[in-house]
Amino acid sequence: MSQPVDLQVVEFGLGTEVFAVPVKLVREILDYTPPAHVPNGPAHFVGLTDVRGQGVPTLDLRRRLGLDPIAPTLATRILILDIPMDDRRLTLGVVIDRVISVSAYNARQIEQAPDIGVRWNSQYITGVVRRETGFAVIIDVARIFTTGDTAMAGDGSYPHLVDG
Repeated sequence: MSQPVDLQVVEFGLGTEVFAVPVKLVREILDYTPPAHVPNGPAHFVGLTDVRGQGVPTLDLRRRLGLDPIAPTLATRILILDIPMDDRRLTLGVVIDRVISVSAYNARQIEQAPDIGVRWNSQYITGVVRRETGFAVIIDVARIFTTGDTAMAGDGSYPHLVDG
């Protein structure tokens, strides 16, 4: 008998690292096209991506996590995420190196994020899952993209991006 599925995720890569976000937050996965530039944004904000007529703020996850940026490749994708907030739904585009798979984890596979040996701020990590080839880090997308960035998205206005 198979194990019950507690969390379905999209696994994706940044360099050699594997990350995961819950499937329920992923609206769609787009081939990479350069976002439209918006001046004076934070370094990890790369612009706006047109998603069926809606300008979606798009961030480079590598830069947000403090990794070195790289040039897009044929495998580069933009995840369109719908993140539930207290007062609204935040839609963001997130540039990633590549999509690996859609996977199912059961609760027993998910370990707490270690406090030592992780390069990223552990407040952004929900847990880790052992894989055959290492670990997948389950990220808390609401925390990663809203800590210090709440003015950047939500109501369609981007005042601090223009005013600097």
